[in-house]
Amino acid sequence: MDMKALREVAQVGDPVERARILSRLMTEEQGLVTEAAKMRRQAIAEARESGMSLEDIAGRLGVSPGRISQMRKGPAARAPEGPASSAPRVLVLRALPSEPAVRGSQSLFLAEAERQGLKAGRRMLYVGPEPSSEHVAACLRVEPGTDIIARRKMMTANDVPVRIATSYFRADLFGGTRIAEPEFVQPSLQSALTALGYAFGHAEENLTARPPTPFERETLELESGEWIVQVLRASYSTEDTPVHVLETICAASRHVFPIGQVSGHDEF
Repeated sequence: MDMKALREVAQVGDPVERARILSRLMTEEQGLVTEAAKMRRQAIAEARESGMSLEDIAGRLGVSPGRISQMRKGPAARAPEGPASSAPRVLVLRALPSEPAVRGSQSLFLAEAERQGLKAGRRMLYVGPEPSSEHVAACLRVEPGTDIIARRKMMTANDVPVRIATSYFRADLFGGTRIAEPEFVQPSLQSALTALGYAFGHAEENLTARPPTPFERETLELESGEWIVQVLRASYSTEDTPVHVLETICAASRHVFPIGQVSGHDEF
């Protein structure tokens, strides 16, 4: 399944038929992920048989040796379905709502991790157009399936993947700007939005806990039974223009979510 296929499905007039096709594509995609993981285990086994160490393989793939061990085990060796009970590989704070000083920094995650004494890392996974999902479309005030700009990156703490953060923007407002260009926006995304004439008005944040998609499970290196917490923040300008929607997929077992209160009004 690719963006072209999704765009074609988005044009199907009958909504039930559209949903049926999407269900079939999602099932096929999950089957592909399973088969790809099986083929990857075989490739790693061949590399080991050729004399390569786990460290060598990990270095070539850009992951930790521990992750290579997980890849070799496969789903049969994973824990049975149910809530994860082992100690988290790393624990990260994600304040709700975000402090203004943190949001105004070069990176929300880098600023948060630095405060916690963690070694933070991030890498861009994708920048480009993609059809909007229903919940993102509602925030951006466009029709579901409308092409929007997505900027998707993965965050690590102490070399452990903890979040997938995707910024969404309306293509009619930000196409052809720095927002649509690949790699990270310098010096920050916030400064680029300000330079384009947008002043922050208000934001809404919603939390959802759910099982991960195959992509989320693979990218965040989740064990069977681990859930994710989805934080959806929609930001609007002083003129009520939908400027930025940030969807953060957090590995639930690796996060704590401190909840901020109005100063002087905390209660037990």
